[in-house]
Amino acid sequence: MEVKLEVTGREVIKPCSPAPHDRLQLSLLDLTCPAIYVATTFFYKSIAGESPQIISRRLKTSLSETLSRFYPLAGRQEGLSICCNDEGVIFTEARTNLLLSDFLRNLSTDSLAAFLPEIEQGESAGTWPLLRVKISFFGSGSGVAVTVGISHQICDAASLLTFVQGWAATAKGATTCSPHFAGATIYPPPHASFNSPSIDDLYELQGKCVTNRLVFKSSKIDELKRKAGSESVRIPTRVEAIMSLIWRCAANASRSNSVSPKSTVMTQAMDLRLRIPSNALPQESMGNLQTCFFLKKGAESELEIDEMVADFRKTKEELSEMIKENFQGYDNDTAITTTTLGQNLLSVMGSFMSECFKPDIDLYTMSSWCKKPFYEVDFGWGNPVWMGPASHTVYDNMVFVVLMDSKDGQDVEAWVGLPEQDMHVFLCDQDLLAYAVLNPPVLI
Repeated sequence: MEVKLEVTGREVIKPCSPAPHDRLQLSLLDLTCPAIYVATTFFYKSIAGESPQIISRRLKTSLSETLSRFYPLAGRQEGLSICCNDEGVIFTEARTNLLLSDFLRNLSTDSLAAFLPEIEQGESAGTWPLLRVKISFFGSGSGVAVTVGISHQICDAASLLTFVQGWAATAKGATTCSPHFAGATIYPPPHASFNSPSIDDLYELQGKCVTNRLVFKSSKIDELKRKAGSESVRIPTRVEAIMSLIWRCAANASRSNSVSPKSTVMTQAMDLRLRIPSNALPQESMGNLQTCFFLKKGAESELEIDEMVADFRKTKEELSEMIKENFQGYDNDTAITTTTLGQNLLSVMGSFMSECFKPDIDLYTMSSWCKKPFYEVDFGWGNPVWMGPASHTVYDNMVFVVLMDSKDGQDVEAWVGLPEQDMHVFLCDQDLLAYAVLNPPVLI
């Protein structure tokens, strides 16, 4: 369902206290990330008696308090670092006459773009603002949507969640700890002559893409895991099985539209917070604290899902073991910057970049938000009734897959962006439709 939002206010929110530090050094990985916003939208039912004015005032006040702890987000990127100058963030308010229940019952993936804060002339995720927020009120007091977008050059999805959790806790009057901005502690800083790669040049290879939402019910996931099992991986994880199925079906769709088959590559993001000791890298650390592994299949290779899952598991475990080896002998008295981890991970990603960003290779960039507690973000109105990623609306030529838990924690939603001609074939693949439902309604 198309949604028309009327913007009713736009202002800059600044931290309620000065930044304790002047600058945050960005890492080499930060600066190779695309200058886009990592964004998501949370949808809530409203509480009776709370007017939009009351909600807006509480969110603005708590945002100002939260920015004092997350102070780099209120700064401006200047070259290879963040100037922590308390310049502030953009806070936009909007409204629609549409009821929340009607919008979710007739959900359109394209309609999520309306909830993103508009980018005015002279504004950019690569300069300022590094954080933007949009609050959208539905008709008849039926609900509110909270969209948060943070520049990818300062944070990843886990960092986005940490910020939103901190803001929500502050809005309810709870006390929270200040986060640790990792900066260049894992990955080294760039040389002064460093020039960021152009994301536009990279994604021009893909052509125009469209996005669709698929839902895998828990019973179907169990069936898929049984099919994807093998002697080497008897019980695949949900992510291994679903990612492999989507990769297989997307690659087959591309092959059907190609004059000559292409090699296909899948890259999967890995959160370093889950693999580095917490005394070296706290769970609430902010930054691009991830790495990736990649799998490649030749142009003529058979795409068997059990083999793909086995390769997925093997490659993931090899990278995890490499990370573990880098921390042998590490203790609290050792600076994490003295380890060779960052350089080793950059070497892995460098070989991936040189191997995969070519016109004759189909690249599928995948990440999983599963098991991350997005559905526990409560600003005082209870947990969200639904949430969805909004980053895909920034570029319409990005091939990507994002997995996330459904509200019940059992089903899995997959957001898939593919070239338009491939998407038509992909959505007709009977192997895919045996396990997934295309964009079912969200009932509240």
